Amino acid sequence: MNVEIPALVRDTAPQLGAGVPYALKVLAGRLADAPDMGRPSHLPGILTVMVDGDLFEDCPALAVGYIREPDRIEVRYVNLAPSAEPAAPAQEQEQEQEQEQEIEQEQRADPAGDAVTVRQIADAWHRVTRWLQHNAPDSYAALRAGAGPAAIAALEGDLGVRIPVELRVLWLLTAGDDGANGRGCLPGNRALMTLDAVSAAYRLKSNSQASQETYNADRPEDERITVWRPTWIPVVALGPADSTSGLYLDTATGYLGHWSRYDESPDDELDTLVTYLEEAADMLEAPALATRDKPGLVGGALVWGSSLDPAQQDRWQLLTG
Repeated sequence: MNVEIPALVRDTAPQLGAGVPYALKVLAGRLADAPDMGRPSHLPGILTVMVDGDLFEDCPALAVGYIREPDRIEVRYVNLAPSAEPAAPAQEQEQEQEQEQEIEQEQRADPAGDAVTVRQIADAWHRVTRWLQHNAPDSYAALRAGAGPAAIAALEGDLGVRIPVELRVLWLLTAGDDGANGRGCLPGNRALMTLDAVSAAYRLKSNSQASQETYNADRPEDERITVWRPTWIPVVALGPADSTSGLYLDTATGYLGHWSRYDESPDDELDTLVTYLEEAADMLEAPALATRDKPGLVGGALVWGSSLDPAQQDRWQLLTG
């Protein structure tokens, strides 16, 4: 069995401890002989195996996630193992189980077309939230719990547009970001919108387009103005309490775009929701390689450098690991 450790995992492993790369090498040998040694995680298709740090010099206890395919294994992430804590309340455990079942239902809807997307979204968002949990607890605490299928179905009925699987899975995991000190956890300190905010922004922009159509009727075709399309779903806002602009997901193309309340011409974004979240995770895990934005910390909150408040410049700690 071929065991692959991607370059990003190899590059970030030493940040957890000098002995982590060697521990990964040993684990890869064990996985080659026993590919099913891991236990199912809450991420679809991801198995988790724990590594006892006491067995290796300069290596903490680790949680290693991997995917197992017929002819290969790919390590997807390496994180510090959660410290020993009291068992979660029964209600919390039940909610986690329900969330797993809901994501599995999404994956079964179209196994051939959706399985990879489901896994990619869940994997990328897990990387973001695990980083926040260990490094920016205030930002992690600001994330809302996942929405239930009924709430997503109600929003779909309100919008009148089919919500694509990648957005469904993301909302099943987290239904919005309330922000830490007014900042979201996504690049630019943007925030994942709550379902209510999505509905409100969609109605507002649809009404703006309806007003434009009144004038478009008297305009030449090449001068008609489009500020919103029915297939666009707002997903990310400028901030937790600032929905004047943000990113939408075009359900027709699968790409993100920029929107503004002020009817500015929308800009295309060469990102899908998957690549957007994956890049956010990459920048957090390897900040020295980040290009679009630079992550840092103000106390226990994640603050991205592109929209840093000058008043907090002296408290901001740029991440360079």
